[in-house]
Amino acid sequence: MTILDWGIVAFAVVLGIWGFRQGLIVGALTLVGFGAGVIAGGRLGTLLLAEGSKSPYAPLFAALGALLVGALAAVVVENYALGLRERVVHGRTRHLLDGVGGGALITAVALGLAWTFGAVALHTPGAAQLRMDVQRSLILRNLNSLLPPSGPLLNALNRVDPAPSIPGATMPVAPPDPAIVSDRDVSEAGDSVVRVLGTACGLGVEGSGWVADRGLIVTNAHVIAGEDDTTITTHDGASLAAVPVYFDPVNDLAILHVDANIPALLTASVAERGTPGALLGYPENGPYALSPARLGDTRSVLSVDAPNQQPIRRTIVFLRGSVRSGNSGGPLVNSQGRVLATVFASTTSGQRGGYAIPNRLVERALASVAMEVDTGSCVS
Repeated sequence: MTILDWGIVAFAVVLGIWGFRQGLIVGALTLVGFGAGVIAGGRLGTLLLAEGSKSPYAPLFAALGALLVGALAAVVVENYALGLRERVVHGRTRHLLDGVGGGALITAVALGLAWTFGAVALHTPGAAQLRMDVQRSLILRNLNSLLPPSGPLLNALNRVDPAPSIPGATMPVAPPDPAIVSDRDVSEAGDSVVRVLGTACGLGVEGSGWVADRGLIVTNAHVIAGEDDTTITTHDGASLAAVPVYFDPVNDLAILHVDANIPALLTASVAERGTPGALLGYPENGPYALSPARLGDTRSVLSVDAPNQQPIRRTIVFLRGSVRSGNSGGPLVNSQGRVLATVFASTTSGQRGGYAIPNRLVERALASVAMEVDTGSCVS
């Protein structure tokens, strides 16, 4: 049990006592009133803005409206519920049953609020320490097993690609050629690029991948680290269960097996510096997108491994272009739609660019696939 766990226990006990005193009838009707007020208030809040729901302040006003109207509705309903309880609940036994029911209901609500807090905390950008605390929580881990993070509530939150951002500038290379995204072969290559989804330590993770052979999907190790529910979504919207058959955290490379016949991409036999290319994938868990890029040098550098953030020496490919969260695991293709490298990270300084895994490492991995393998621990 962590400090966070004891805090959740204290919170649940306090609300449980309040629920016992209020009783089941009052507690249930008050929650219904609050829920209805939240829905109405969330919509009314955005009406106060000139741009409505399209305003950048819409989420803030919706939240404030939901809380204010929800609280007002709860107070109104509570007064009615107290009168109803006086008329319906008579005798020691009924009072006891009503109290126990109210205590159980509000305790469950308290745990639900804790679970929601954990979900939001895991999706808070930059809150690395808070994520670690939530991930270590025994109570939240059990709640995640009972209330899967891939459920409707967490699906409303953006999934996160915990992609590494490596400090330092990329090697000088000419700007990308925007015309490449209109190339027919590049467009057709999109049929072989998939979205990769899963949950690890309660955190929803999203990335990209590409089909390298029949039923084999190449992606990054950090995209599937710690997962046991990985799925892929194809270009036409089909969702398929995926089984990890190769996992290399040192080179941030993983391969998934899916029971589907999706067209495979070929790799480029030569990947020369300066080759124009296109980044294919599902950045920021949005729709499929492609953007121009240009291949840089391939060099042996001192980097960090995905799960442990320990220094290692590895071979990586530099590239220039707009690498965003969610591009991880996606391919960089040339004008013939052949894979030049597999993206795994973005830069944190210098010109916009990123880093990728060379094809020779991918080809070596494809020759080493096995039965289902472990995906290690999640990336904080």
